[in-house]
Amino acid sequence: MIPFNKPYLTSKELIYIKQAVEEHGHISGNGVFTKKCQSFFEQSWGFKKCLLTTSCTDALEMCALLLNIEPGDEVIMPSFTFVSTAIAFIRQGAVVRFVDSRTDHPGMNEHMIEELITPKTKAIVVVHYAGVACDMDTIMDIAVRYNVKVVEDAAQAIDSYYINSKGKKQALGSIGHLGCFSFHETKNIQCGEGGMLCINDEQYIQRSEVLWEKGTNRAEFFRGEIHKYGWVDIGSSFLPSEINAAFLWAQLENLEAIQSKRKLIWEHYSEALSQTFSLPFIPQYATNNAHMYYVLCSTLEERTDFIAKMKKQGVHPVFHYQSLHVSEFYKHKHDGRLLPHADRYTDCLVRLPLFYEIDENKVIEAVLNCY
Repeated sequence: MIPFNKPYLTSKELIYIKQAVEEHGHISGNGVFTKKCQSFFEQSWGFKKCLLTTSCTDALEMCALLLNIEPGDEVIMPSFTFVSTAIAFIRQGAVVRFVDSRTDHPGMNEHMIEELITPKTKAIVVVHYAGVACDMDTIMDIAVRYNVKVVEDAAQAIDSYYINSKGKKQALGSIGHLGCFSFHETKNIQCGEGGMLCINDEQYIQRSEVLWEKGTNRAEFFRGEIHKYGWVDIGSSFLPSEINAAFLWAQLENLEAIQSKRKLIWEHYSEALSQTFSLPFIPQYATNNAHMYYVLCSTLEERTDFIAKMKKQGVHPVFHYQSLHVSEFYKHKHDGRLLPHADRYTDCLVRLPLFYEIDENKVIEAVLNCY
């Protein structure tokens, strides 16, 4: 069986974990490897401040706290996304206003955002589905005109870029006021479970460290900026252990090689399957980080049959999200608007296996056998 995903190991993960345990003697978080990882992102992509978290969900929850989301505040986001995008804000009492997907891409339809803005709108949460950028010029223009904040859910978007109207490449996660990444084992760069909050608006930097350190000003204390630390705000245990950070550092050292291999696999899929399926759409303003390769069936029945036939051949493709507006938890809270394109991707989208060590020729052969 070719699984949907297989986490790639570079051979350095256990070496660095051993260093964290035996040499540095600090494994509870915010140690040498945590700082290495955070500096890597700040220096490589220009984020003003990066904080590793235990998951992208935690990073999103920090965003909701930093933006002071309160009961009754409205937050706009796509319906076709993972539940974490919504739940981080719903936990604070927010009312979520879901946006439909684009006709040409599962990402949110940027031109449907403005009609959902009300005086209660506090934030727009952008999801860069499959690592493909949303139209950030359009979104940031709306945010400025209505004085709302933008959170980039860049869980799938490491090493992917937006090319703005002036031709400048901007790393995804660095454009909005706050950005979030995932290092779950299904992501390009992973540490089993992990995430990161990126702060691009300096007004949130100091408080983000306090939330990150369980509501204390401990980070300032360790930098020698204050003589003692104490409880100064709300917060939680958002820090990952040094063991996770050490694992992640081994992956980051091999980022270029990992990305190059994934892009080759993605291109091979496209070349081989272009006569069978419409290719995943990448707008001119977006780059491709080869996070996933998906195909679209015509109906739910066709997709069900396709997945079953692939499994019989020893290949394990998967469908993706159920639109959140029709989820068991939120369907009674949704405002009743129809979101047909999100529903279409819910029923018809299939993700093919894509990981570093895959033999994609076997996957391609299985797909062609189905059609």
